Amino acid sequence: MSGLIRTLGSALVLGTLIAAGPAAAQTKWNLPSAYPVDNFHTENIAAFAKEVESLSGGKLAITLHPNAVLFKAPEIKRAVATGQAQAGEVLMSLHENEDPIFGIDVVPFLATSYDQSKKLWLASKPAVEKKLASQGLKLLYVVPWPPQGLFSKTPVTKIDDLKGAKWRAYNVGTSRIGDAVGAQAVTVQQAELAQALATGVVTALITSAATGYDVKIWESIPYFYDVQAWLPKNMVFVNQAAFDALDKPTQEAVMKAAAAAEERGWKVSTEKSKWYMDQLTAKGMKVEAPSADLKAGFEKVGKQLAADWLKKAGPDGEAILGVYSK
Repeated sequence: MSGLIRTLGSALVLGTLIAAGPAAAQTKWNLPSAYPVDNFHTENIAAFAKEVESLSGGKLAITLHPNAVLFKAPEIKRAVATGQAQAGEVLMSLHENEDPIFGIDVVPFLATSYDQSKKLWLASKPAVEKKLASQGLKLLYVVPWPPQGLFSKTPVTKIDDLKGAKWRAYNVGTSRIGDAVGAQAVTVQQAELAQALATGVVTALITSAATGYDVKIWESIPYFYDVQAWLPKNMVFVNQAAFDALDKPTQEAVMKAAAAAEERGWKVSTEKSKWYMDQLTAKGMKVEAPSADLKAGFEKVGKQLAADWLKKAGPDGEAILGVYSK
């Protein structure tokens, strides 16, 4: 009898270990981002990661690496594609050199409000997903930045006032704008922007009030003009092979959390847009609408850059703009 008890006891222990095995196993992903921990995009990713772990019953844990500590902004997409990280977040337009489709949301004055930006995104999403898929990546969600405005160390009432300015570029589009207005374009990503401003490497730039707030731009730049040039988007994506390695319930958990993150991110971006500008004013900056001359000058530059983008994008670009304009 004692032998039988020992046998049954061993079987029960073994059965318990087998049953506990899958529950104890946890897949871990690293997700690099280039933005500060208290930026609303980063906070949204943190909420996304927490929800994924909850919905998956702890089977998937995502570790967020903000502020470009794991990879610099231009390196993140390739790092995810090559499996050095499982997921990542980048500014979509940062990769316009790979394919014009990644730059559609920064064509100046094409989509200048949240409603227009959402419409443009829905028109371009299939093409963006297709391109990412060809690179071994799966799109999870996108969230826009607030509308882009002009920051300057000196007053700007017309385009000619920007000639010779040290112009911060962060993608193809902003570099071209710098060239078009006669400024000296300098490529500076957000993680290095505060230092570039403090040392005078940058004296003018187009970016969101959110970025201005993140880098305490009022310490170096006194003027902000609300030109509402475009609403660039950050995209969060995953290595397709890493996603495929998950079981179906965990995949569903990731996509459910991603849908919630996109909805939440758009809402927060919209709500915080005015708050960020209010903060610039509170810090002593001169926050103004652009003069008629400045607005007309930027619109002229925008039309030329839009034509250049469409020429590069070809039939795919025409198709997207056709859907958008309906």
